[in-house]
Formats: sequence, structure tokens, C-alpha cells
Amino acid sequence: MPFELPPLAFARTALAPNMSAETLDYHHGKHHRAYVEKTNALLAEAGVGEPSLVELIRKANPGPLRSNAGQLWNHSFFWQCLSPELQSPSGHLLSLIASSYGTIDELIGALCDEAAAHFGSGWVWLLLDKGALKIVSLHDGDCPVAHEGMAPLLCLDVWEHAYYIDYRNARPDYARAVLSHIINWEFAGRNLDGHGASRADQG
Repeated sequence: MPFELPPLAFARTALAPNMSAETLDYHHGKHHRAYVEKTNALLAEAGVGEPSLVELIRKANPGPLRSNAGQLWNHSFFWQCLSPELQSPSGHLLSLIASSYGTIDELIGALCDEAAAHFGSGWVWLLLDKGALKIVSLHDGDCPVAHEGMAPLLCLDVWEHAYYIDYRNARPDYARAVLSHIINWEFAGRNLDGHGASRADQG
């Protein structure tokens, strides 16, 4: 079966003012949809059967198919990282934050710094690496699924289309607003089980 555009788990107005309905209309309704359609078209041309999305990313050679599939997966994961309700990390995730970064504010600051410093388009990731938290940024359509040992907990899209409508070119303001107000920390905590990749898989 062709890959599909996953529906959002919240109304398009639910993340305002930190992320507007107009941004979601473009980012989810147009950009994410375009990656779904392009992946399906390239997969049909490649004639490699019907792998799952994760299998496709791991097996495809670097190039348009892998990049579009990576962006399909990245966005599917990203929407699950967002919540209309203000949340705080708890349990084991909170303990890991304390041991790796000190406080949640310090973790958010480190993620914001990574987002601001990232050159060009891409993604900032909070990963579980050998039992500790680690922040990395990946460029363009690259994603943790394509790399051995990267267990994704949450991510922030730092492509310009993710924030330009609401923040123009002020990526640091976007990063601070999203990370401080609309992160789904419950989802991030659930991904400590190492199965985060499967939560944006399909097929």
C-alpha cells in the first residue's frame, strides 16, 4: 500500500500562538503531503516492492528516494512531539535530564543553541545514546532511522518552512517558543523504550 499522510492528533488551531493554524496548513497540509507523494512516486519507479517506511530509509541508497522517505518519517515523528497542553518531563526522563543537563531549562537552552547554530535546513534531535541523553542536528532529510544506534526521543524541525510564517527569519524565537510551551514530553518519555522509530513507521 502507498504511504499516507498521518493525521494530526490535535486541531490546527490548538498550538497557537506558538504555532499558527496557517503554519500547520502549509507545513503539514502541503510540505509533509508533498514528501508522501514524492516518496510514493519514487518508490513505484524503483520497483523494490512495498517495504515499511523504516525499512526503506535503512535500505535505500543516498539520494532522492531516501531523502524524501526520511522527510516523511521526520515529519510524522515531529507532529507527535507537539502537544497543545503544557507538559513537563517526569519519571526516568526527568532523571536523565538531571544527570545529563541539570535542569529542564538547561536542556531547553542546549536544544535552542543547537537550533540556532545549525547551518541551513535540517533537524535538531534529542537522542538516547548508551543510556544518556545526547543532542545532535542532522541536515536536510537525514534522520536517526538511517544511523545505527540513534534512538530518537524528540525533535525540532529547523527548516525555514517550519517557522517563517509565524517568526519570519527568527529561528531562535521559534525554537524557544516550541520547546518551552508545546513539547509532548510524555511522548519523549515513552521513546526511552528504544522503539521511537516505530512510532512514525508505516507499511
